[in-house]
This record gives sequence, structure tokens and C-alpha cells, in this order.
Amino acid sequence: MALSRAVLFDFDGTLADTAADLGAAVNHLRRQRGLNELAVGQIRPFASMGARGLLRVGFGLTPDDPGYLAMRNAFLDRYDERVCVETTLFPGMAELLRELVRRRIAWGIVTNKSSRFTPRIIEGLKVVPACVVCGDSTPHLKPHPAPMLLAADQLKIAPQKCFYLGDDLRDIQAARAAGMRPVAVEWGYHSPDNVGPREWNAEAVIASPGELLKLL
Repeated sequence: MALSRAVLFDFDGTLADTAADLGAAVNHLRRQRGLNELAVGQIRPFASMGARGLLRVGFGLTPDDPGYLAMRNAFLDRYDERVCVETTLFPGMAELLRELVRRRIAWGIVTNKSSRFTPRIIEGLKVVPACVVCGDSTPHLKPHPAPMLLAADQLKIAPQKCFYLGDDLRDIQAARAAGMRPVAVEWGYHSPDNVGPREWNAEAVIASPGELLKLL
């Protein structure tokens, strides 16, 4: 039976709270270098930005700095050792996923996170998405629409019938570019480089996962 609609999620900061494990990797490297640990609250706003954001808050590094690549590799290797120790679904997300399944609405993940990490976290969270598109699944990252369109193709559903939930401006931009229905979430990490989610030109802004059900 053809799908009448689907719900796709950004991963870090939208579906799953990964900040504690990402922060642990940052703090491990800081301890090695004689630096004090950062509080998770200091790290959380940068968690959706991947290694680029985390090395920025942890060490003041940018991709143009000479030591960036070596530090990035060290960070990724440390994170690889503990990708799903403290990571959890956001409150209310498990209930939303169960309700989507009950309603026979397919759900999936479109993330800029690498396939080196994503499948293991999904397994650790004990969730079963209908599709998973990672940062290396296409030649482009969000906000490019290519990952979004690949997910729609995998689900065999028109992009216009897909909702996409995200906690970052680029999520909304990617959904718009793909012709999907963008929904901004008020939980998550919200990069300090962005204005607030109500300024992202999303179709809707929701404060908790269950609010999505009013839109379906």
C-alpha cells in the first residue's frame, strides 16, 4: 500500500539527546591537554553542529586552523568508543514513535551524522526507523535537499507528503528545498549562530513531540 504521509527526523537535538556523549568526548580531550572540563550545558548549543561546533566550543578551533584536522580525528575516535552511553530519546519521543507506528505512518531519520556512528546509536536506542539517511549517504549535507530526497525515495513517497522535524535552521532550509513540510522544534540544541526557531519560516513550531500529532 502506498504511503499517504511520512515523518522524518533530524537526529542530534531532535530525535535523540546525544549531547552528554558528545560532551564526554570533548572533555576527555580537554583533560588530556590539562584543561578543565566544560559543563554539558556549555556544550549543548553546539552539539547539532557536529565536530566543527564541538571543537569550536571545546578548543576555539575552526576548520582553517592548522591543528583542526588532528583534533577532529582524535575527537571522532574518542566518540567512537562511547556513542550511546548516556544518549536517550527526548522526552515524549518514544510515545510519538509508537503512535506513528499505530497509525501506520512511516518514520525515518535524515542526519548529517556519519554512518560510522548513526546505526549503532539507533540500535542502542532500540528504535526501528523505516529509513536512515546519514551525512555520507549522499555527496551533500543539509541544508542541501539531496539527503531529504533520498529519504523520500527510499520510502517511495512524494516529498510533499513528508513532514521533517529539526532543531536547526539548516533542517528547515533543507526541508523547504526538498518540497517537504518543515516543522521546527523548541527542544534540542539551537545553534548560537541561528535566530530562534520561530524565525526560521517553518510550517509549524512545536514545543513537545506529541504536538506533532495535531498536524498529521
